[in-house]
Amino acid sequence: MSDRQMVGGVALPRPAPAPDRGPLDDTFYDLVEARVARVINNDPVTATYLGIHAWDDRLPDPSRDRILGDLADDRRHLAMIEAVDPAGLSAMVRFERDLEIHNVRRAIFDTDVIRRWERHSSGIDSIGDALFPLFTRDFGTPAERYAAMAGRLEAVPAHLLAHRTRAEGRQVRLWQELEIASARDLPSFLAEILEGARALHLPAAEVRRLERAVERADTAVADHASWVETSLPGGTSEWALGRERYDALVAHRAFDGLDADAILAIGEEQLALHHAARAAAAHEVDADAPELEVVERIKSDHPATFEDALVEYREAMARARQFLVDRRLVSVPDDERVDVVATPTYLRRIMPFAAYFAPAPFDHDPVGTYIVTPSVDDNPDALREHYRAGISNTSIHEAYPGHHLQLAVAVRHPSLTRLLTDAPEFVEGWGMYSEQMMREEGFDDGPAFRIGLATDAIWRACRIILDIRMHRGEISTEAATEFLIEHTRFERPNAVAEVRRYTSSPTYQLSYLLGKVLILGLRDDERQRRGGSFSLREFHDTLLRNGSLPISFHRRLLNGEGRPALLGSSGVDRAAARS
Repeated sequence: MSDRQMVGGVALPRPAPAPDRGPLDDTFYDLVEARVARVINNDPVTATYLGIHAWDDRLPDPSRDRILGDLADDRRHLAMIEAVDPAGLSAMVRFERDLEIHNVRRAIFDTDVIRRWERHSSGIDSIGDALFPLFTRDFGTPAERYAAMAGRLEAVPAHLLAHRTRAEGRQVRLWQELEIASARDLPSFLAEILEGARALHLPAAEVRRLERAVERADTAVADHASWVETSLPGGTSEWALGRERYDALVAHRAFDGLDADAILAIGEEQLALHHAARAAAAHEVDADAPELEVVERIKSDHPATFEDALVEYREAMARARQFLVDRRLVSVPDDERVDVVATPTYLRRIMPFAAYFAPAPFDHDPVGTYIVTPSVDDNPDALREHYRAGISNTSIHEAYPGHHLQLAVAVRHPSLTRLLTDAPEFVEGWGMYSEQMMREEGFDDGPAFRIGLATDAIWRACRIILDIRMHRGEISTEAATEFLIEHTRFERPNAVAEVRRYTSSPTYQLSYLLGKVLILGLRDDERQRRGGSFSLREFHDTLLRNGSLPISFHRRLLNGEGRPALLGSSGVDRAAARS
């Protein structure tokens, strides 16, 4: 075997040799590790999120030249992977090769065909994203993390100037307006960072360094926002991909053989199905009241303050975890951890409800981060989106057995190809599948909770319909917002933020409910195939331990591909994988 590839003081993991080891297995792994090393070396922020901390004080080069250089490198990498003869690979590595080809083709398509990066100045959000893991995670010492934040803040002026080189042609006004709004929001996050440093009583010189860095970053952010404003008069309202590019993107996503029209039909079918389920649950609550009146009543049952809501999110999460353990529904590692915190201000316009950030696989003590948004635009009715039935459902989706458990297990797999796979139809689909599975097993299964479950499924069915119709240019953002409010009863600021998010993430939003439908299909097929030997726990464990793969790849594994190699590997050797 080749020597372990070291990146930033960390030895990259490699799966154990397969029982049917092929002569080209190590050649394949060498190529994969070289690409991963390139990605990490070029992007200090990705390194931080992975738990590699050699460059925590740096920002990446965001320039147009860097993006085009990465594109050329990926094309060369793809050609080399395709040149590896599958006949010389073990069963597992043949599977890994197919997955690597899928990943890189998808990355090339995003960069070269979709090209959102040159129609939107996303520099402000990139700063918040670079600081977020340093501020919220507890690796190293506080002094080390704040020194790293100071270093990244000192790099902000040059970073934002380099971002401007991306712009080519007319910029999308809606996205630029969001960038200007982010510029207004980011200073409050930087103020939170300063407040944290002062509260820790760090050395005066370090605090002063951070203060100067924040002052200069604030100035650079304001200057960048002014530059973005100059793009508005000559900008465009055209952000949709159009049918041809959208359908091509769906094909690249490997949705188990489904095209966009078939997915749209699933969305419409699911919308009707879950409306009927919500009506039935509302009838159980009060047979004499109109359905929407019951829904509003359920939404009125919420904690008194957002701080109280955070407590209830944590409590619901803990109850769900214990339920999984008691019922033996899935294996729960003893060493996983998750923190629940308020969403940083700079993210609230694009994440109006909740979100989750996976644990860093190479940190000594990995922890997931579950963020919950207090409000959008200081909406006085925002607590209605934190109603108790919704808190239960969201905590299942985001934590147990949803995103946190799934990703905390996934990052233990030694495959670097799987670590970098982007498959939201499994990640988000697993979150939604978890919601239904927990109700099926009896967790919080009263009618009020089923109203919350159905309401969230209606929302995700709307996402399927709007994702496709918006990006095919068939419906405006205004009409999409009204459609969303009509079906979900969201507060208007939240609905507006949702639809804005949809414009910039084609095929991501449809992944939630579509993924759930596909996972249910996998479960039905496995139950049929295994008969009396089918085990729900074994089915869940098999999916989670194989990583966050496109569901079509999960189907291949369940059907026996790569099985000999899986018997030879139990996951990442955490001690060996870190410096």
